[in-house]
Amino acid sequence: MQVSGKTVLVTGASQGIGAEAAFRFAGRGAHVHLVARSAELLDQQVKRITEFGGSATAHQADLADSAQIRALAEAVPTPDVLVNNAGVGRWLFLDDTEPDELVSMTAVPYMAALLLTREYLGAMRSRGSGWIVNVNSPVSRVPIPGCVGYQSARWALRGLTASLRLDLRGTGVGVSEVVPGKVSSEYFVNNPGAEERIPGAARLMIPSVTPDRVAKEIVAAVEKERAEHLFPWQLKAFEISGRLLPGLTSYLAWKTGTHR
Repeated sequence: MQVSGKTVLVTGASQGIGAEAAFRFAGRGAHVHLVARSAELLDQQVKRITEFGGSATAHQADLADSAQIRALAEAVPTPDVLVNNAGVGRWLFLDDTEPDELVSMTAVPYMAALLLTREYLGAMRSRGSGWIVNVNSPVSRVPIPGCVGYQSARWALRGLTASLRLDLRGTGVGVSEVVPGKVSSEYFVNNPGAEERIPGAARLMIPSVTPDRVAKEIVAAVEKERAEHLFPWQLKAFEISGRLLPGLTSYLAWKTGTHR
């Protein structure tokens, strides 16, 4: 898909991956709608984009609230590209996680992507064009200990992606899933304790990537119409080993992961 002249909606766009993706799409000539909870941070990103000659609009919304998702869909016409990037959640054992926090982990990313995509899907089908990108986590491929609520939501997002891909085959509407390795973003600052739960084997094998690198891969996934992209290559190799040698990969994740 050629993104120049298209409209792109990016969730979780106030910082990190979402902000960099919005910046890159704008740099490719798209008008970008940035969505996040923080109006102040969104305004900073819009200013950054416009200072570089791009076109962008900010929309403050909490995507954990279905009513706000509906209001957002009424305010923003069906985009050519929808990037479901918003995600929250600490890495905890299930019985250490309060019920309300489990609900919020499910609400974003999974329910947010599910409901927002639903709002736009009918119009995309009718016109026979559009692209949906779901940004996912490595734990949707290789589970790790001490991360039940967060990674369950990420597996649900993976299921949504696979289901949509089948439903939309032949309609002109495409779906990409972009799965980066550990990202050097604000996530680990905002969720203290999560970084320490990455299994030692994964830390040794899989290098970190920057939000800008992830943004570049998101844009490339749309332009090249890629169904799935795991990177860096070490993550892809780890994922393949999990399919070929599930017992060994699971043992390494457990052995070098979090224990009580």
